[in-house]
Amino acid sequence: MSSDLSQTKPVDASASAEVSSWQQEMKRAIRSSRELCEFLSIPVDAIHTEENDFPVFVPRSFATRMKSGDAQDPLFLQVVSQAAESITTEGYGIDPNHESEAVLAAGVLQKYSSRALLISTGGCAVHCRYCFRRHFPYSESPAGLEQWRPSLEVIAKDSNIEEVILSGGDPLILPDHVIGQLLNALADIPHVKHVRFHTRTPVVLASRITAGLIRQLKSTRLKTWFVIHSNHANELDGEVLTGLSKLQQIGIPVLNQAVLLSGVNDDEKALYDLCKRLIDAQITPYYLHQLDEVAGAAHFHVSKSRGIELISALRKRLPGYAVPRYVEEIAGERSKTVIA
Repeated sequence: MSSDLSQTKPVDASASAEVSSWQQEMKRAIRSSRELCEFLSIPVDAIHTEENDFPVFVPRSFATRMKSGDAQDPLFLQVVSQAAESITTEGYGIDPNHESEAVLAAGVLQKYSSRALLISTGGCAVHCRYCFRRHFPYSESPAGLEQWRPSLEVIAKDSNIEEVILSGGDPLILPDHVIGQLLNALADIPHVKHVRFHTRTPVVLASRITAGLIRQLKSTRLKTWFVIHSNHANELDGEVLTGLSKLQQIGIPVLNQAVLLSGVNDDEKALYDLCKRLIDAQITPYYLHQLDEVAGAAHFHVSKSRGIELISALRKRLPGYAVPRYVEEIAGERSKTVIA
């Protein structure tokens, strides 16, 4: 591989302003349940908040989409730390998908044939309380450009790997020029044809879709896909959809994956509204995931029978392309398992 991962390029003034915008939003993020409740005029006692070793992190632009005074707001429930997280639940563990068994090298996972997943960073633009990697040992993954080189070499040695999934954390926490360097390094591997970004950042931090990012994405030979993560229609305001349209305008398909969450989207109207808003923006509803059984998230559980009912109801109201596949991750299986 010939890419110089340490090389940087200067940015113009407008690009610098865009970078400053989203990075300033990150710096100003809400960092405790109490602060979030105060921001939304929600009594702390109403939600039984409790801080733990998985810190709260919520951009204010995302918090403004939550309903003031409503302790049951579906966006609020996804990010507020609650006492229920400290309850030990049988079957819920720190590595629900057995990802430790799929490690090829530090920061590289392979669960499915022809694809590899690169942990590009441990950082996220929001901390979702149901995150299946909330206990992931990010300290053991590469944390800098040079540290990625062994991971990239592992990918380069396996000619069966045609697609690399950039995940984390969230790859869009990386600066534009670093994303460009990583794309260049992947493009130097002849057998890698596709790159897929798994990201929630454009949903919670719309300002992250910068002109600099678009330039980096346009310059790669790799066929690029974005899989965003939105669970509720209220997350997808005009600013978010405008940002995502910038990806679509340069030919990047955008798909969405959601997680079925109690109190958030476990009713027909919520899922219908989400799917409808997605297809109206030409975003494909890709997956609806059964909750991964990660320690601290059991209060979000929805039964599979209820999930099947909801998918059946959606099929009666929406065209086939607008109904996501209801799936679960079963450790050791060579693909997602379709429930409905």
